[in-house]
Amino acid sequence: MALQPGANYPGGSKERVRRAGDAVRAGTPTDEDLAVIDLWRSSHRPVLNTFQSILRNRTRGKKILVAQRHKRRATIFDKLTRFPKMQLSRMDDIAGCRLIFESVQDLTAFRHDFHKANFNHRRRNADDKYNYILHPNPETGYRGIHDVYEYDVRSQYADMYRGLLIEIQYRTRIQHAWATCVELIGFITENQPKFKKGDKRFQHILLLSSEILARCFESSKSSLPDIADADLIKEFVALDNEIGFINLLRGLNATSAEVSKNKNMILIFSTDGSLDVHSYRDAPDALRALFKLEQESSGKDIVLVRADTADEVRVAFKNYFSDAHEFLELIDRGCEKLAGIKFGITRGPRRPKVPFRGAR
Repeated sequence: MALQPGANYPGGSKERVRRAGDAVRAGTPTDEDLAVIDLWRSSHRPVLNTFQSILRNRTRGKKILVAQRHKRRATIFDKLTRFPKMQLSRMDDIAGCRLIFESVQDLTAFRHDFHKANFNHRRRNADDKYNYILHPNPETGYRGIHDVYEYDVRSQYADMYRGLLIEIQYRTRIQHAWATCVELIGFITENQPKFKKGDKRFQHILLLSSEILARCFESSKSSLPDIADADLIKEFVALDNEIGFINLLRGLNATSAEVSKNKNMILIFSTDGSLDVHSYRDAPDALRALFKLEQESSGKDIVLVRADTADEVRVAFKNYFSDAHEFLELIDRGCEKLAGIKFGITRGPRRPKVPFRGAR
């Protein structure tokens, strides 16, 4: 069935989108339900375009990396299953922009200024509601800050998009290196520590890792503030000896998949560790290709992303490039600093540190 946007709401109506999400949760989606969901996802493109433009203008000349992504279909379906009361029409991270900073101080200063921006888009959350730097996730060790904005537009053509939500994600390079590792463990093992699924030992060693990085590089604490430095490292080393965490990551070979100059890219990560990159000049073409690939390539991890340069794509979405090298170096330095223990992680061939846009 060919669906067109409703007069006042993408997907026909908020109720129709909700019912499509409920059908996915029940395991009974029809082709029409899936078409409604894809239309709903694609409707967030103008929201993404607006916010990435605002953010790129405000980060010009600063050492801040800006990237964007459409939430993956598989991730949406999983989230609907994990949260039985969640309505698809109110899911606030269908569209997302990610900003990566050199330091917590830079992050905090930028966010403070951004909150004073003179536009109609309304921030829906209180300042510290999603502040996982101030309040790290106690079970996973996640650190970063999220804000959710409600899109507001005064154009008759775009009126149907008013009220759609977008998530702005702020993290430092240190926090991003850790988050990349979490995603990689989900790719290369049967575990999903990000969602607290699978072997709890992987979840715990990542919790310990978050604490090590916070203490050593950001003069802060994470989710285990009361453990002594020596005990923290002792527990990390013992668990690593048990599950081979460091060697697992050390054995990865960062992919050399070519990334073109086109800014819209679909990254396809296969279970064998290979990565295919499809690039598109125009965002609508990329979205159409994304939906087609999702239908044809079940079992693969597929995401549509955008950044200014190929190198910035590699930094912002380095989990898709199997790149854990920065995390390993940070852990090596952290363990040495806290307890005099080195894992002997040496620098292999790698790309130079990517300068953020505006710093060139």
